[in-house]
Amino acid sequence: MKISLGPQRSTLGAAYAKRSSIFQIAVLSGMALLLVVVATLQYKSATQLSAATEVRLGNNLQLLMTGWHRDLYDELSAGCIAMQVGPDSGAHDAWNDYLQRYAEWSRGGATSQFAVSASSDVVREVYDWQTSSPGNPELLRLNPRAKTLDSVSVPPELETLLARLQANSSNVQMAMSAWEFRGSSERTLATNNNRTHAPVLSSNALAGWQLDEEIPALVHPIVHHADPFNSQTPVDRVAVDWLVVAFNLEVIRNRILPELANGHFGGPDGLEYKLAVVALGRKPRFIYSSDPTLTVDDVGTFDSIMDIFGSSSNDVQGELWQTLRHRGNLAGQDWRNFSAPGWFPVIQYGPVDKPWVLVLQHRTAPVTKIARSAWRRDLLTGGFALVLLAANIGLVLFASIRAQRLATAQLEFVASVSHELLTPLSAIYCSGQNAKDGLLQTKADLAAHGSIVAGQARQLIDLVKQNLLFAATESGTNHYTMRPVQVSEILHDVRNSIGMLIEESGSSIEYAVPAGLPNVMGDLSVLTQCLRNLVTNAIKYSGRNSRVHISASLHEVKNDSREVRISVQDHGPGINSAELRHIFEPFYRSPRAVRAQIHGTGLGLTVAARMAEAMGGRLSVTSEVGVGSTFTLHLPLQNAVAKMPACLPEGT
Repeated sequence: MKISLGPQRSTLGAAYAKRSSIFQIAVLSGMALLLVVVATLQYKSATQLSAATEVRLGNNLQLLMTGWHRDLYDELSAGCIAMQVGPDSGAHDAWNDYLQRYAEWSRGGATSQFAVSASSDVVREVYDWQTSSPGNPELLRLNPRAKTLDSVSVPPELETLLARLQANSSNVQMAMSAWEFRGSSERTLATNNNRTHAPVLSSNALAGWQLDEEIPALVHPIVHHADPFNSQTPVDRVAVDWLVVAFNLEVIRNRILPELANGHFGGPDGLEYKLAVVALGRKPRFIYSSDPTLTVDDVGTFDSIMDIFGSSSNDVQGELWQTLRHRGNLAGQDWRNFSAPGWFPVIQYGPVDKPWVLVLQHRTAPVTKIARSAWRRDLLTGGFALVLLAANIGLVLFASIRAQRLATAQLEFVASVSHELLTPLSAIYCSGQNAKDGLLQTKADLAAHGSIVAGQARQLIDLVKQNLLFAATESGTNHYTMRPVQVSEILHDVRNSIGMLIEESGSSIEYAVPAGLPNVMGDLSVLTQCLRNLVTNAIKYSGRNSRVHISASLHEVKNDSREVRISVQDHGPGINSAELRHIFEPFYRSPRAVRAQIHGTGLGLTVAARMAEAMGGRLSVTSEVGVGSTFTLHLPLQNAVAKMPACLPEGT
């Protein structure tokens, strides 16, 4: 009588493995999808944060530039305010009144409450350009020291400006629009560009002032006649003279602009930004530069560009200012190119702007590069965190797969042990029942059933012993009885212990062991058990009437040492490469062996490998499907072993 649980055992393990695999795939898919979602959100968040950082830095930069612009305005407007030209364009003031005010301001250095360091040295000269009298106009210079009006010839740098003023001096209305460009084909463009808007004035004292960027100079029409109270001609229709305030460009370049740069863009280590004031046009030139290495070609690469006098236009294509104006002109990036609030209308001599612009760039790197670096840093940080998260998920998944495999193997082990226990117990039970029922009449019957009981009992003992050996190798708390052992002793004990198995299976064992092999170090009983497991496996998987070949040989190994190799070769079905790496794992059994219902627990090779390692050796295998397998026990020689680790109980 023999009971088989093979199919039930295989079906149970397969069902459990299938359920676990489906669950693992679902969990893995969910985690992968979650990682993709988190990575996408991280990328979008880092991109938005980078854009916000860039805008914030740009806005801060624009605020600094606007503050710089305000203080420059205070410097340049201080002299104009000191002249106190009223909304009536000086209809009730004489030239001596302006001379007196200019002299007082020059002597006392009166400043506006808004100016940083406004002083009279920013003004080079103040002129009275008398264009209201019939005949040739006359240029008078206000002399603040002598308090006189001195007639002077027209300086070359003022010729173009004074000619423009003379052409627009017939009345106040025309004079107030002297800044407009009046070319025949460009007039419409000029009236539609940004210059047509009325300037934002900080006080009435600055109403009517107009700026010439090229000199630079400020001009204001002045209404003069002998008796303004008795004149029959309305004030807005009489010819005008001009008050011309010419600035000292060297003072602006060498004092005012460096002071403003240090005041607004300076830090503990010097200027935080590279900056320059550039006069654009067909031939751009530097008014001021904080870095002598800067060139005009560098202007277009700077972070932010501000038209200082608010005079930009967009009616001419291809000019440098147009290139700068439209560079990076994207939504949310108006801080890159912008015009400051208009101080005064700027006199335009042609359709091409020649504005002064302030260009700025951070000392270390452009703002876009700083924001990009922050974006990369945030992305790398988030990416590293995601990689760690993915690695942790992978480790958890790997551990779960290992745990699932172990659980499946343990389930198979329990089923295998139950099968291995049930079969001999059933045979013993049947023999005992036959004896009880009086069916054993002859000595031959008694001998046959006694042999069955003894064989099955021996199989039970071997099974229990195998499990105990595995438990001992797991705990590793005991020591060996180490001594020199002859290879012939090991083989002799193996032959005695498997004699009955050889007889029952009809197998034969061939030996090829040369004489004179040196002794190995180890525990004889443990080495015998290790080799016995290998031979038992060879007989079991080779089938009945099989041949097993056992050989021993001496080999040189690395470090000038030697070892004895005992090989067990069978002619069974062989092991494929996918299974070969798992055969020494606890509870592992080949699916083919399970399907063929070959009895076993999956612990024989595990115990053999661990015992070999405990003796200072190792176990190796080579196999070819359809040809057979060869298991080799590598044992160190007597003089090669100094100390062995604790693993198995003595005398096992």
